[in-house]
Amino acid sequence: MLKKLLPWIMAAIVVAGAVAAFWYLAIPVVEVQRPLRGPAVDAVYATGVVEPVTWAKVTPIVRGRVVELCACEGERISRGDVLARLDDEEPRARLKEYEARARFLESDVARYGKLLSDRVISVQAYERLVSQFDEVRASIAAAREHLADYTLRAPMAGRVLRQDGEVGEVVEPGDVLFWVGEPTPLWIEADVDEEDIPRVRVGQHTLVKSDAFAGQVLAGTVSQITPKGDPVAKSFRVRIGLPAETPLMIGMTTEINIIIREEAGALLVPAEAAVDGRVFVVEDGRAIERPITPGIKGARWLQIKAGLSEDEAVIVTPPPQLAAGDRVRVRAAPAPAGP
Repeated sequence: MLKKLLPWIMAAIVVAGAVAAFWYLAIPVVEVQRPLRGPAVDAVYATGVVEPVTWAKVTPIVRGRVVELCACEGERISRGDVLARLDDEEPRARLKEYEARARFLESDVARYGKLLSDRVISVQAYERLVSQFDEVRASIAAAREHLADYTLRAPMAGRVLRQDGEVGEVVEPGDVLFWVGEPTPLWIEADVDEEDIPRVRVGQHTLVKSDAFAGQVLAGTVSQITPKGDPVAKSFRVRIGLPAETPLMIGMTTEINIIIREEAGALLVPAEAAVDGRVFVVEDGRAIERPITPGIKGARWLQIKAGLSEDEAVIVTPPPQLAAGDRVRVRAAPAPAGP
């Protein structure tokens, strides 16, 4: 009899095991983490580029071929020093033509003056010639001024921070050939979203990160806020002053957190652990709901003012369908880097 029932018993055991495995696997796996103590920081995020406080771009205002460039990158220069020359053969020839015309008219004016005094010519003829002479002299002044546009001079004293372009290259108006200024002090020119700008004030401390100095958090201070925003980018320009000893260099890109509020020794949980003013903790294999009083919320961490203790196992990312009392399987979350 037992031999006949044995296959059925084995089948029942297999089915029971499969059902048990199904129900076990249906229990969600959650990552848990104990709350931390650390600073709760409310900050405004922005990105920016390191720039010198004092600097200027040097660009041509005429189109031309570069015939001379100073070898002065990194060197100190004085205001008015020649940095580059463009081919000015055509405007120089035009100036010579005007000057030759002026000399001819000048002699005619002298001759017509004598003829006028002898009453050989009319006053109108004399005045017409003088008018032509004045026009040519005005053309000479304009040509000389235009000729000066073919020489690029330093707009300020300082150091040549960067030099671009090559002899023989044709440049257009607006092409930047030189960056001139002082390498220190530096600041960051950052773009802050218009939704965040009402919370930003001059004097606020900032935390600065750059890929060039991975793992380092550098200091800065809000020094200027441009009164008018950019309606296209929907942002405001904010300048972050940097200390003299900063390792950041001109042109580096940065990520900035402008500190709005900070509270030391706060009880913190991962920001994604809180949903609708509550968190889930695990007790005896079940999810228990804890209403909380949230405080400062940062990019990664949320301050808990009430409703949670330090020794509870908080579910880091609660599944959307999780309800109070549900069974859960626990997996420890990776050790956090810290608040």
